[in-house]
Amino acid sequence: MKRRDFLRTSALTTAALTFGKYGSLLAGEKDAASAAAKYDLVVIKGGEPDVMFDRAIKDLGGIEAFVKKGQTVVVKPNIGWDVSPERAGNTNPALVKRIIEQCINAGAKKVYVFDNTCDNWANCYKNSGIEKVVKDAGGQIVPGNTESYYQDISITSGKVLKKAKLHELILESDVFINVPVLKNHSSASYTVTMKNLMGVVWDRRFWHKNNLHQCIVDYASYTKKPTLNVVDAYRVMMKNGPRGVSTDDVQLLKTQIITTDMVAADVAGIKLLNGNPDKVDYISFADSMKIGTKNLEKLNISRIIL
Repeated sequence: MKRRDFLRTSALTTAALTFGKYGSLLAGEKDAASAAAKYDLVVIKGGEPDVMFDRAIKDLGGIEAFVKKGQTVVVKPNIGWDVSPERAGNTNPALVKRIIEQCINAGAKKVYVFDNTCDNWANCYKNSGIEKVVKDAGGQIVPGNTESYYQDISITSGKVLKKAKLHELILESDVFINVPVLKNHSSASYTVTMKNLMGVVWDRRFWHKNNLHQCIVDYASYTKKPTLNVVDAYRVMMKNGPRGVSTDDVQLLKTQIITTDMVAADVAGIKLLNGNPDKVDYISFADSMKIGTKNLEKLNISRIIL
């Protein structure tokens, strides 16, 4: 039996019962003999955000595979909304804190965190809980609310989005870690890794007015791509996204998806919510532009249940 067939069939019944209707992405487990294999994507479920990250990153070689001593790191969570962590509009602060701590432990010289927020930036940073954990972990929280922070770039592969203004920290960083929260989105259907990059540019209004799905992919084609993508699916906003209305919109899934491939991460996130990636335009566009891997069957996936 081929290894991927084994992963797809082993423990299928147990996983489906454990995860209910969200079980399909995790319907398998890795065999002991392949524990040291090179994985393309890790899906982990059942723990707290920091615990899941600590365990999952090991199967990608540890944070040291991405962050070297003396490097400058930018961590880009979603901090776009003035809501509490329980509302799941922003990335879970416990996950952001642990990523920063691991980067510093790996020898990072500086770890910066920022977002170009939708609500008032000071309120978003504070009420999301992210400002506090960044400071507690030894990182530096940086504003993204002033145009002077952004530099002009050309997007040579873009079909609609040909240029943008990109936050200077992204341009200057050695390592770029993209940490979106998985959630429903009224315009894009879902927001995961590629959509989260709207928070690194200055003018997002153009995107919304000029084929949002194509603009998402056009920017994702830019050469300065995330070094690592860590998808927060601990609390997931299932409806009324991207801001949400109340905690009634949220389900507790206690999951993370980690990979270097943005398209694979987005497909995995959509499948986790029982969505059909083929019906999401930006996935099809990204696949046609070869931004990443749409077919998860081609990947070596580590599935972990805590």
